[in-house]
Amino acid sequence: MAINGGRIGGSQLTDLHILIVPFPAQGHMLSLLDLVCSLASTHDDLTITVAVTRGNVALLRPLLSRSLSNIRTLVLPFPSDPFIPEGIENCKDLSGKYFFPMIHVLTKLHGPILEWARSAENPVDAIISDFFLGWTEFLARDLGIPRIVFSPSGAFTLCSIHYLWRNMPKKEDFAESDFVINFFTIPNSPAFPWAQISGIYRSYQEGDQVSESIRRGFEANMESWGYLFNTFEALEEPYLEHLRKDMDHERVWAVGPLGTISNTGEERGGISTVPMDNLMNWLNTCSDGSVVYVCFGSQAVLSNEQTKTVMFGLENSRSKFIWSVKTSGDGEDGEVPVEFDKKMVGRGMVIRGWAPQLAILSHPAVGSFLSHCGWNSTLEAVSAGVPLITWPLNADQFFNARLLKEIGVGVCADAGWEDSDEYSSSLSKIIHKSTSSGKLDDVRMKIAELRSNALKSVAAGGTSTQSLKLFVNELRSFTGKKLV
Repeated sequence: MAINGGRIGGSQLTDLHILIVPFPAQGHMLSLLDLVCSLASTHDDLTITVAVTRGNVALLRPLLSRSLSNIRTLVLPFPSDPFIPEGIENCKDLSGKYFFPMIHVLTKLHGPILEWARSAENPVDAIISDFFLGWTEFLARDLGIPRIVFSPSGAFTLCSIHYLWRNMPKKEDFAESDFVINFFTIPNSPAFPWAQISGIYRSYQEGDQVSESIRRGFEANMESWGYLFNTFEALEEPYLEHLRKDMDHERVWAVGPLGTISNTGEERGGISTVPMDNLMNWLNTCSDGSVVYVCFGSQAVLSNEQTKTVMFGLENSRSKFIWSVKTSGDGEDGEVPVEFDKKMVGRGMVIRGWAPQLAILSHPAVGSFLSHCGWNSTLEAVSAGVPLITWPLNADQFFNARLLKEIGVGVCADAGWEDSDEYSSSLSKIIHKSTSSGKLDDVRMKIAELRSNALKSVAAGGTSTQSLKLFVNELRSFTGKKLV
């Protein structure tokens, strides 16, 4: 176990020490580290320690390169466990079947962090941790300090998560498509078929070690001192208010969009296999709004059937495109043949692996985003003012797509798969319309307005900027460490 960095003025440490515990998945770490950057850069009187395992230290490089002297790292050995293959410490290197066990295995970090915290020269005053790390609520209780849940998902999704784990609805003896869960207590009373409910809940098995660990974690979240959300009031006000009532206190802060306004560097979350200059130079040759960007996130791998549908949809749309592709790594699902690249030379670019998504979306040539509707992607599109073509796959994505449809900034593309050829044709028409001048003008007007609200929220005096200040002030008041 090692600790590095720190801000020391003479022999005096800063007066409020926050421990950050991220969940090791790219989409989760990215937004929480954006929060760390915001806290550290606007409150240099804080000390912030980020706890990661050795295999995830490299992901801190963009944050540490900012030379913020009040950020430390606590490096821990990854816990050995038969649930996770040896040498793997991040979900990006795991197949989907290991994602839920990873949540359980990380509970073994409770002991090592507790040991470190009890002997730390500068005592920890609070913990901020990912919502998959509910065990840190018990860690905080052991230390007698508050724990704040950081949600990498939106407030609408968290409303549904609280509802599910409180009420524990079970699928009745119907086909998945016929069994619907009605969220009567949530604003607008949404209803979703069982298949669109997050797999983390659908896979719950009473008595199973991993399932029970996850259930306890989410129940602990509901008992936490507070919540921080990567969202903003103008986007999710009804759902934020619902959570404040649900938690029976006001310590629910919307502090986003985090890292999406000015942070367009190519290393945000990874290094692209296609140089940034090549991408930007190619986009510079395209007319404004004429390019569709396609990406289904850092975790999901499309099936071969889905991949073919996207290929044919792009080809027949006659639109220019950039497609960021994640493959299974075994030469099977998600593979885009190089022949497709050759066929689309001049019209499109295929990036195999990580893409500088925010930089791409921020370019004026990009007119739409075919997306799985992960929350980071949703916020990045909103912040860039780019309409979304929604194609949710799992997790919180169906809820995010519903939210986008509600507010009028998303166009639905997630049809069934009964007829792949028919769906490819439908997709190509949607893509063509989304990159054509004079089409979807109502959607473009609404996303432009939402972008304006996003920019205002993180500007000086904006709702999210003020919320972050209120959070720090309330934490100081609670811990007794007020500014003199």
